[in-house]
Amino acid sequence: MKHFIRFRTFMVILAAVGLASCGGSTASGSAQTTPDAAAPDAQQAGTVVAEATGLAPITSAPFGTVDGKEVSLYTMTNANGLILKVTNYGTIVTEFHVPDRDGKLADIVGGYDNVEGYVEKTPYFGATIGRLANRITDNGRFTIDGKEYQLATNDAPYHLHGGKKGWDKVVWEVVDTEETTEVPSIRFKYLSPDGEEGYPGNVTAFVTYTLTNDNEFKVHMEATTDQSTIINMAHHSYWNLAGYDSGTIKDQVLTIYGDQYTPGNPVVADGTVSPVKGTPFDFTTPKAIGKDLMAVSIEGNPAGFDHNWVINGDPHTLRPVARVEDPKSGRVMELEGDQPGLMFYAGLFLDGTITGKGHTYQQYEAFCLETQKFPNSINVPAWRDEVILKPGQTYTHNMIHRFSAK
Repeated sequence: MKHFIRFRTFMVILAAVGLASCGGSTASGSAQTTPDAAAPDAQQAGTVVAEATGLAPITSAPFGTVDGKEVSLYTMTNANGLILKVTNYGTIVTEFHVPDRDGKLADIVGGYDNVEGYVEKTPYFGATIGRLANRITDNGRFTIDGKEYQLATNDAPYHLHGGKKGWDKVVWEVVDTEETTEVPSIRFKYLSPDGEEGYPGNVTAFVTYTLTNDNEFKVHMEATTDQSTIINMAHHSYWNLAGYDSGTIKDQVLTIYGDQYTPGNPVVADGTVSPVKGTPFDFTTPKAIGKDLMAVSIEGNPAGFDHNWVINGDPHTLRPVARVEDPKSGRVMELEGDQPGLMFYAGLFLDGTITGKGHTYQQYEAFCLETQKFPNSINVPAWRDEVILKPGQTYTHNMIHRFSAK
């Protein structure tokens, strides 16, 4: 597998700070210098390099094998010392270390220590969801160009997140890019063959992760096909701005820039659009996640938010989507996106059966904010064209996560 790793090497500075190699290989063959987030001394040294050069390397290290394919873990660091770790298995974000109001770093995403955890059992921690995020009704059936397709009902009676083996469970290729930039960026590629999980068409998908020196985590997704198919990719990180192991997210304050949401039966959108005003779904002004959490009753499921909001403004233009603030740490995450909807999931199905990175994940200990097309769009006449991708067209999806401390 070709590793895409871009950076400038400043040997004098590296020698001065005494950084050790992480043991992987770089594009130039020189020693790798990005610190392991688990080693505080290395973190400190890595920050020195970033501050001295304005740039930071990307390093790679072995992360195991899946389906007989090599899996690697990539570490990206920006000029301010933020550390982002991603793997080419499912393009999963495994760690993201962000400073609080006092400059103290904490890992703010849920996940596992090793690839085996993601393979064995995962609630889609940090992954790219595809081909189709969210649920499809009608027992996983849809029709396109007059032909009916049957998908797996892996969340019976619904099809969920691309099926039994969606794009979160495959090994992506790391490829070069024509972009020229002085910030860490990795581009992943996956060829989804015709018939995979029941979907039509050979689809070529790309995901690009960029960590800017403005403390932005950018996600760019794109896809093309050789026959009509359906596409709705999403990024699925589990966030806890106080730290992934810090407990409940109920006191974290959320704003969603959407005056409407799409109710369904019980949560799968059925084409109805309703105002949020006067309901627990009203986050148009800042509100603690826990304030109305238990007021959202989902028949047969735990209480809590697992719903899609209609984001204000042009549905295909990059615009403000949401803002979250953690009063305890001061960390703030602002989200922009260019999709019509936002899925807000409050971690209601975390139940203490998953342990990763030394922490057992309990209910309401993380949230997901997934910009996307509306759930079940293919079975709603007014929405279906949004998720249909035809030959000659390119699907694109952009997200910007911007971090600061208050």
